[in-house]
Amino acid sequence: MPIELYRIDDRLIHGQVVVGWGQPLDLRFIVLVDDDVAASEWEQELYRLGVPPGIEVHFDTVDTAALSLAGYGKDSRRGILLTKDIETMDRLAARAPTIREINLGGLHYRAGRVQKLRYVFLAADEEQVLRTLAGRGITITAQDVPAARPVPLDDLLGGRSH
Repeated sequence: MPIELYRIDDRLIHGQVVVGWGQPLDLRFIVLVDDDVAASEWEQELYRLGVPPGIEVHFDTVDTAALSLAGYGKDSRRGILLTKDIETMDRLAARAPTIREINLGGLHYRAGRVQKLRYVFLAADEEQVLRTLAGRGITITAQDVPAARPVPLDDLLGGRSH
């Protein structure tokens, strides 16, 4: 399975993703799924600046990513798929039933969000979407770096994920 990790991280491509996850997983491509970034060559170029040589970056909308997942799955290289928010990953998972596991990375503070972990803040509507995804059989854990213990959704939400 060449896409090794489906990750929600509001910073998208940054050092923790490229070095923290990229090196241990030996990643060779990143699929950044964001409708706005996919339409902006300027933003794409900014994200490419944070990626070392040897790692290819694909910029997809939710729709193009859903159509491209089978092709990414046939790639012999390992990859990671990133969305910046829960809503985008939910839209993608609804179109791509092959997504069985989702990693919550950095979801930082903003108005209406409550701290769950030092790197995960969630609003009530985001918690509900995560519960819905889990109810569809998707395993959801929070983990900032590979060496950290994955936190199951039940633990993250205080046992209220079902």
